[in-house]
Amino acid sequence: MPPILTGPGPDLTIVDLFAGAGGLSEGFRQAGFSVLAGLDNDPDATATFARNFPEASVITGDIRDREVKERALEAARSAAFIVGGPPCQAFSQVRNHTRVIDDPRNSLYREFVEVLGSALPVAFVMENVTGIDQMGVRDQIAHDLSLDGEYRVLPQVLDAADFGVPQTRKRLFFVGVRSSADVEPPRPLGSGATESVALVRFTGSRKPRYQLVVQENLLSIQHGKALSDPESHRIVTASDAISDLECLPVGHRSDELPYGALGPSVTAYQRLMRIGAGDALSNVQVPRINQDTALRLQGVPPGGNFRDLSEELLKRYITGQRWGQDNGTGLLSRRHFYAYRRLHPEIWAWTLNTKGDCVYHYSAARALSVREFARLQSFPDRFVFTTDPRRGMIPGRHSGGPAHSRYRQAGNAVPPLLAKAVAEALLDALAGHSFLTPALTAAAGRK
Repeated sequence: MPPILTGPGPDLTIVDLFAGAGGLSEGFRQAGFSVLAGLDNDPDATATFARNFPEASVITGDIRDREVKERALEAARSAAFIVGGPPCQAFSQVRNHTRVIDDPRNSLYREFVEVLGSALPVAFVMENVTGIDQMGVRDQIAHDLSLDGEYRVLPQVLDAADFGVPQTRKRLFFVGVRSSADVEPPRPLGSGATESVALVRFTGSRKPRYQLVVQENLLSIQHGKALSDPESHRIVTASDAISDLECLPVGHRSDELPYGALGPSVTAYQRLMRIGAGDALSNVQVPRINQDTALRLQGVPPGGNFRDLSEELLKRYITGQRWGQDNGTGLLSRRHFYAYRRLHPEIWAWTLNTKGDCVYHYSAARALSVREFARLQSFPDRFVFTTDPRRGMIPGRHSGGPAHSRYRQAGNAVPPLLAKAVAEALLDALAGHSFLTPALTAAAGRK
């Protein structure tokens, strides 16, 4: 059997497969890990990864290509831990008679399993969407990742908002530890706030309003107090995260502003995000919105959505300005309904997606900047989102242009503070065991 710790490097080394912009890597780095390499097929995402992890090797390309696979394997065999979130196209369509790993649409997932089997790290973390659970394939995946007993694997759903992220974002994590270590895979313990606090719509008054409702028990009351405490790191609201950026100008050409042009940091979370960022803040461009959207936002209260729009505001074209496709009904189509949602300042954001218009500010009549997306994802301000400078549709690039790519990268990422919680739980579980060198045990004690 290969040794528990592989390669010549220190204990706390990771390789991030299907890394995207590097949310998992950033969280593990904050927990004390060193990032050896990151791989992704999207050249814009790897440009961001390279910008923020200059210490790491960056592999751009399809892992199914022989040369890319060889580079990934070489890096993985030098790391003590492997992390990643492989795209799994057929998880939502799998049938009981088809094993997930055998479906050709899941070839990227199969590559993750094969790299894991070749490198045999101390432990691994695989992250994916919770839709896997809805299709009943969690046990199949856990079995694949166990490598016939080589690993003990614990699947678990974690909500980012329970770990100090100002956004509810449920993700399914498979955490595996080598069976020979005789250590149970850990389960990070969050606040549990998402189960006890909710935003409820009230329609008794002339205009609908949204208000926090807290369950009547001691723990829930404590959660409610933490939500209203700007010094709390445990539970963070949307305003805790981005109120200092409210003054960002709409349509500003520069994507960078000096901190002196912004509001002061007024919460513990904002101060945390600003650490190490220097004198200026990047990714601050705010896109313009058309007149119709501005009018609709006036009819949507904080926390609200299209249900709060009057009949007049549901018309396809309000001011006569023609934009987008016309469905012929004279009304907004169903696909627009998720485009008119406003944050509520007193609770975390809902799950962001990859589009810049998936959410609007709770008080300013505008969309969010990429930096505000990043804040709601718990990326620190020093983390800069960028794109590959080459123009056109180069291999692996998604359509939509550089601005859309930056929103996509931020919206697709694993929140770093959630990843950090998983990494620290692994440190706690592995610390003090005789098969590990003193460096790992010491790292667990420092966190």
